[in-house]
Amino acid sequence: MNELSKLLQENLNIEFISATLSNPKNKDGVQKVKVRPILKKDVLYFQLESFRNNQAFHENVEEKKACEILLKYMENMRQMQTQRAAYTILVSKKGKVTIKSKMKKGEKKQINMSHDRKKKYVLEEGVPVPFLQDLGVMTQDGKIVHAKFDKFRQINRFLEFIEDILPELDKGRELTILDFGCGKSYLTFAMYYYLHELKEYDIRIIGLDLKKDVIRHCNELSEKYGYEKLRFLEGDIADYTGVNKVDMVVTLHACDTATDYALAKAVGWDAKVILSVPCCQHELNRQIKNEILEPILKYGLLKERMAALITDGLRAQYLEREGYEAQILEFIDMEHTPKNILIRAVKKRHAKEDNNIEASIKRCEAALRVSPTLGHLLDGFATESANSEKDHPEKEDKEGV
Repeated sequence: MNELSKLLQENLNIEFISATLSNPKNKDGVQKVKVRPILKKDVLYFQLESFRNNQAFHENVEEKKACEILLKYMENMRQMQTQRAAYTILVSKKGKVTIKSKMKKGEKKQINMSHDRKKKYVLEEGVPVPFLQDLGVMTQDGKIVHAKFDKFRQINRFLEFIEDILPELDKGRELTILDFGCGKSYLTFAMYYYLHELKEYDIRIIGLDLKKDVIRHCNELSEKYGYEKLRFLEGDIADYTGVNKVDMVVTLHACDTATDYALAKAVGWDAKVILSVPCCQHELNRQIKNEILEPILKYGLLKERMAALITDGLRAQYLEREGYEAQILEFIDMEHTPKNILIRAVKKRHAKEDNNIEASIKRCEAALRVSPTLGHLLDGFATESANSEKDHPEKEDKEGV
């Protein structure tokens, strides 16, 4: 690894701009590492941002320590990309290292070494947005109301999740998006504004909630802004049958099994994208029982949190069974609330034909003695074999929840 060590030492200096380490050989560990220089009290440090299991971890270290850590990472990485060159690192079975480099052309990029760089948001501070003003998040001149800054960050974080899945959405036709349990609709308005006004998608969004006064107010705002294809309806998730095909389903903080009904609806409609932030997962907390875990489950708080995590893990697995690529992501910083886990699922194929996922789900449920609502709902409109190819119109007829 002498060549690699020399490469890192040559790059990590005051003229260093940034680098990304990627393309790991082992997919189970760190998937990517970003490096940038920072100055703290006139001392040069390097900030390492590593990505593992959809989470980011940060550490600030001096040059020598940075070389040691990056050298360790590079034992598993095949590529290092800097602002000046792209390096491909090949390591043979005998440990021989071959480094290929390709220099980049273009102007030298200005280095920003501020430790606390200003966060760039999808909806920028200082740019007035009418719905944010009326919802009390932003002043008339575009400043964020201090007491609402967490909400502003949450809105932008949510739009980042949507930004990631834009390639999955067809821009050549009208898209239908359903928002179950939309509430005051901060995020519903944000979706419409971002997708229609900023990204110029042809979209129709339907917001559904049980609160009559909230629905009335949201419709008034939608008309005020001229959002012709954004409408809010009073109704329950389980009973809604107003559409036959949906491209994206959003369900934020639907309480307990209401999330399961929304997910089942999304699968029945063969929705391309599902974004779900579950809340109040009580169902499995009442059911879960396991002799091995009994010493832990006797503590109510721990049992509640474990049941919530298991609930969402099984939900993601059921979506995987139905042909989705599911991720469990952090919605906003966990310091604000322990309940902001987001399930993002993108349809990639028909339901899987092997029994691996189904078997693992059943083993887990049997071990914990749980029977989640989502499993019953999905099985209710599935064809005779849970792993055979689904007929979409048949699913919609059988769903009936």
